[in-house]
Amino acid sequence: MATSVAWQPQEQGFNEICRLLEQQISPSSTADKSQIWQQLQQYSQFPDFNNYLAFILARAEGKSVEIRQAAGLLLKNNLRTAYKSMSPSNQQYIKSELLPCLGAADRHIRSTVGTIVSVVVQLGGIAGWLELLQALVTCLDSNDINHMEGAMDALSKICEDIPQVLDSDVPGLAECPINIFLPRLLQFFQSPHTSLRKLSLGSVNQFIMLMPSALFVSMDQYLQGLFLLSNDPSAEVRKLVCAAFNLLIEVRPSFLEPHLRNLFEYMLQVNKDTDDDVALEACEFWHSYFEAQLPHENLKEFLPRLVPVLLSNMIYADDDESLVEAEEDESLPDRDQDLKPRFHSSRLHGSENPEDDDDDIVNVWNLRKCSAAALDVLSNVFGDEILPTLMPVIQAKLSASGDEAWKDREAAVLALGAIAEGCIKGLYPHLSEIVAFLIPLLDDKFPLIRSISCWTLSRFSKFIVQDIGHQNGREQFEKVLMGLLKRILDTNKRVQEAACSAFATLEEEAAEELAPRLEIILQHLMMAFGKYQRRNLRIVYDAIGTLADAVGFELNQPVYLDILMPPLIAKWQQLPNSDKDLFPLLECFTSIAQALGAGFTQFAQPVFQRCINIIQTQQLAKVSID
Repeated sequence: MATSVAWQPQEQGFNEICRLLEQQISPSSTADKSQIWQQLQQYSQFPDFNNYLAFILARAEGKSVEIRQAAGLLLKNNLRTAYKSMSPSNQQYIKSELLPCLGAADRHIRSTVGTIVSVVVQLGGIAGWLELLQALVTCLDSNDINHMEGAMDALSKICEDIPQVLDSDVPGLAECPINIFLPRLLQFFQSPHTSLRKLSLGSVNQFIMLMPSALFVSMDQYLQGLFLLSNDPSAEVRKLVCAAFNLLIEVRPSFLEPHLRNLFEYMLQVNKDTDDDVALEACEFWHSYFEAQLPHENLKEFLPRLVPVLLSNMIYADDDESLVEAEEDESLPDRDQDLKPRFHSSRLHGSENPEDDDDDIVNVWNLRKCSAAALDVLSNVFGDEILPTLMPVIQAKLSASGDEAWKDREAAVLALGAIAEGCIKGLYPHLSEIVAFLIPLLDDKFPLIRSISCWTLSRFSKFIVQDIGHQNGREQFEKVLMGLLKRILDTNKRVQEAACSAFATLEEEAAEELAPRLEIILQHLMMAFGKYQRRNLRIVYDAIGTLADAVGFELNQPVYLDILMPPLIAKWQQLPNSDKDLFPLLECFTSIAQALGAGFTQFAQPVFQRCINIIQTQQLAKVSID
């Protein structure tokens, strides 16, 4: 594969690379994929291998689109590591092959070319490829949809990956590239082609944080364009409109202040959009508005309309995967589940680690969670002022009977938990009745009602504990305590998680009040310890550690330690050194050691010896790597 001044591929090399690419992407191929990949990597050592890939992408029209696209994606990956060390002639060849493909007939080829163009600009800068700017302008100004869409696709990827390069002075240009492109982008807001409206709007949105002077002086035109697109037939465009308003209210709220009433009306409307992604982006606006520290009074008159919308969006949709997931019990394979709104925080640090998640659904931020979080924010801003609007709706949903209305009841319980802190002054006189209503829901036939009732009770934990001094308050505390302990042993993993997390919250508030019930608490927790699978087991460690922190030296009695320590020590000795559960368990031991003081000495040897072994293993591994 020799490089010449006027580079041309050799037929043998061309055919061999195409053959390998075809085998690599073919699902029916019996060839060893790893061996094919190794061959391609070996070929990549040749100086002009990437030229072949560019040629196949751009000119191999006799080959399938899939092979050409595979060549392009391999070229993109190779350029990330090899571009700067390539000869200028090979760099120039690849760039010259890419530009004509901006208007390729196949959109997959155009999209792949756009991705590679953005990579080349990231690595070589705009100044190293001035021909690209002229090619983009020519394509954007043409009336050919393929050329316009291909150039817009490439430009949008540059705007997403490296917007700052377009807002920089470039030698050889009289003005910044953004000054050249922004008028064209704004003009595409009115395009009859959905793809151009979406790509142009998404591109301009990338500059809101940077706020180049070109966008600053064109802000009126930009806002007019946003309002023009506000009811676009494309859900993707409407979502981008909402995203733009969210960014603007965060970065430059002064631009939107003259339009706030219209904006509130629009967001209320789009918060009910039939597309959940659009509605979610609209719902984020209420968070952004308060973070911008704009006057709260502006929104007050809209509360009677906003609060019911949020509550409506907190109801599970019929096609929500969680409705199926929630029916799983402990006999099924372990899967991560989550129900709690974002504003609930767990003491369990490991839950923040994405590597700990076996199923991405657990961390999906959705309209339901966002609406609950927005209601929480509203309750903290306006306090009891939202209760006259909210409580009649909650009461109506709670009183709905029949299995078909369970989702309404569940949403009402979630709403109660969301406002538990912000509206506590107005709720406190009725707290006993609220808690009395929630306790039976811990035994509801629907797992999601049982789990959300655990969470909502935990939100009232502080106030439940405050009433222990009264006979009725003490009795109610005991019912909540035993109700949560019972749910910790639920057959449904989702309920287990909610109950264990809620109980940990109650422990923090109750502290020494738990001492008389230590034996039954430990019995339940250790039964859960023997029953739970991996993810929920970490929450048990958290609950045990929180219990030790709460009751302190009260834990240092043989009857309690006989229940607690043997299973924990056995688990500690059973787990391999590489197991991530070692660290949550060690954190649990740390809390127990602090609670027991010298009483922990009898258990220290196996714990400390294991820690020493782990440290020595890590040191040996480091030495071998070095």
